[in-house]
Amino acid sequence: MTIPIYQADAFTSALFGGNPAAVCPLQDWLSDDLMQKIAVENNLSETAFLVKENGDYHIRWFTPGTEVKLCGHATLASAHILFTLLGHEGNSITFHSKSGPLQVTRAAGGQLTLNFPANPPEAINESPAGIFEGLGIEPAPVFKTSFDYMVVLPSQKMVEALTPDFKKLAQTPCRGVIATAAGDEADFVSRCFYPQSGIDEDPVTGSAHTIMVPYWAGRLNKTRLKAIQLSKRRGLLDCELKDGRVLMSGNAVTYLKGEIEV
Repeated sequence: MTIPIYQADAFTSALFGGNPAAVCPLQDWLSDDLMQKIAVENNLSETAFLVKENGDYHIRWFTPGTEVKLCGHATLASAHILFTLLGHEGNSITFHSKSGPLQVTRAAGGQLTLNFPANPPEAINESPAGIFEGLGIEPAPVFKTSFDYMVVLPSQKMVEALTPDFKKLAQTPCRGVIATAAGDEADFVSRCFYPQSGIDEDPVTGSAHTIMVPYWAGRLNKTRLKAIQLSKRRGLLDCELKDGRVLMSGNAVTYLKGEIEV
């Protein structure tokens, strides 16, 4: 069986920046086991699988370790491939996912905007064991959502300086851990760690911004925010909190197109 595969760098305008994702359009769903094996073989933070139905697309995302319920950069990469290489007509795509319908729109200049459900974090009084040891920091405010824990640090420099112990951090009972702070060149910055899901540090994480945007919008008293994810590849996002949804805009660049033989 031959399966088409594409790879694109998301949330960047330059190749080798942002976050790479694989995109596999399918006629029908493969077995979960086979999709997981393909994700392991690709060895990227996410591989997206798409099945078209009535003009929309059903989408599922797999890390090298597990299937996840929401992924921003691989959705952006999927829309980019559909618009630029696979002939999708119009400037809007609806993806149906385990997190509900997700819309991606394309602006005249080619920038793509994700429309995702907001996931506001809640402050917690008792931090999970190992989170500060894993990050290598003194105690700081911790917030929790259905996906991740979020730790708010005093400065961008502290986020940049983190050198996590991923074995310890992987013991935190969640999908992953976000470290964020007010930014020097943007409204806020972050780094995102997912050793529990097979990704020590994710280059750019759209789903994490559905958590951070509501938090920083409230703290900064503004609904439009610029964000930088401070990974080595760096990611740039224009964000907006609107009607309980998070809009995240960015670009993508095609890196690869080919075929998988299974």
